[in-house]
Amino acid sequence: MTIHDTHPFADPEGAREPGRRLRGRLTGTVSLWTAGGPGVPDGGERAGLTVSSWLVVAGEETRLVAMLDPDSDLLDAVERTGRAVVQLLRWDDRDLAEVFAGQAPAPGGMFAQAAFDDTDHGPRLTAAGTWADVRLESTATVGWSTQVTCVAERVVVGDESDDGGGAVLEHRRGRYRRPDAGAR
Repeated sequence: MTIHDTHPFADPEGAREPGRRLRGRLTGTVSLWTAGGPGVPDGGERAGLTVSSWLVVAGEETRLVAMLDPDSDLLDAVERTGRAVVQLLRWDDRDLAEVFAGQAPAPGGMFAQAAFDDTDHGPRLTAAGTWADVRLESTATVGWSTQVTCVAERVVVGDESDDGGGAVLEHRRGRYRRPDAGAR
């Protein structure tokens, strides 16, 4: 086995798309979006996806806007049920983030890699300290992604100092970053 200091499948420097390079220089808080399952009306199969291209929009109703893969099982589940759960991942959840991004093996399936509670909005990571139940408001095709706009119906914000899983998980330039320790 060879250890590379760069990603072995990355496009060569001159062939990299400038917009993706710009996005890669933005630090994103890593979230796990989940939907479907037995607790959700018309829930079907559970689905989840690691999402770092998202934002929170304040207003009379708080909205969460995410850019999702149009071919993802998560997008299908959110459109089918009209609901989802958005949970912030922590430094200790980085392996789980890789599983839900489809970058790591998941023996027994993605949801077998951690404990989840089935809710009426979808599966919620039992250990999540900060999460939101959201209702789908709209979708639109934007570039190669589907923009999903959701209304937050319930938001729980955990105490960061009590967060047993470590710092909030951040992603920048293809790597997870820990605010107090740099890149992984």
